[in-house]
Amino acid sequence: MESEMKISCPAPAKLNLFLHVTGRRADGYHLLQTLFRFIDLNDTLHFSLRSDGEVHRVNHIADVPEDQDLCVRAALLLKKETGCTLGVDIELEKCIPMGGGLGGGSSDAATTLIALNRLWSLGLSRIRLMELGLKLGADVPVFVFGENAFAEGVGEKLQAYALPPAWYVVLFPPVHVPTANIFSNSGLTRDTDSIIIRALSLQQCRNDLEPVVCSLYPEVASCIAELGQYGRAMMTGSGACVFASFESQSEAEAVLQKVSQRGVVVQGLMKHPLFDWV
Repeated sequence: MESEMKISCPAPAKLNLFLHVTGRRADGYHLLQTLFRFIDLNDTLHFSLRSDGEVHRVNHIADVPEDQDLCVRAALLLKKETGCTLGVDIELEKCIPMGGGLGGGSSDAATTLIALNRLWSLGLSRIRLMELGLKLGADVPVFVFGENAFAEGVGEKLQAYALPPAWYVVLFPPVHVPTANIFSNSGLTRDTDSIIIRALSLQQCRNDLEPVVCSLYPEVASCIAELGQYGRAMMTGSGACVFASFESQSEAEAVLQKVSQRGVVVQGLMKHPLFDWV
């Protein structure tokens, strides 16, 4: 729904179909290779134009103070970088679990950049919005990029990657995994050999963060073992969510009925729902 004064926009989740840690920069950031896939599990954001320049999140989100919310930070960054004198009220409907490795916060920030670029009539390019997104977090640029992508660097070097249609079972272990704790763990493998995009074989790939998370959170290991009875199960991002792919919705829904953990069946997207907005 869209009007001149208010717009409502989806913020889709992502899966990391693999995630390799290939090194570490001098500043402490990890070098990665990964394959991002958007899925049709969304948060929804409602943006209402303000003429007084104020930026506010108008609803309560548990454990996320307004000043730490990536949506608010994205809006303030956009104002700072453009000198825009307009403001916005943001209402955020959360459906993507926090601390699950599904990129909900990053996606919310990217949708905020894309939506306010339109609502405030800023006219910024996709590349410029991606540059701003990187200041908010390493996963924000891919959601602005808008296509399933092979990513390198800290996640900001992106190449569009065509993926076949697929359905996924995504399980939600009852734990919240702090990303920083996983990347700082001494047991993390940080020297996986780099792969070439044209030689990519998902069957030979893995998530390098998974062993560390499973050692700290047996609930995640349990989900992988249970879902792994029906397909190739893997953790996404830094956890905790676990997924497996299937060729049809009916096959995925049948598997979800068999497992004990809470989860959803989702479809892989070809592009971000707001791809044509930039």
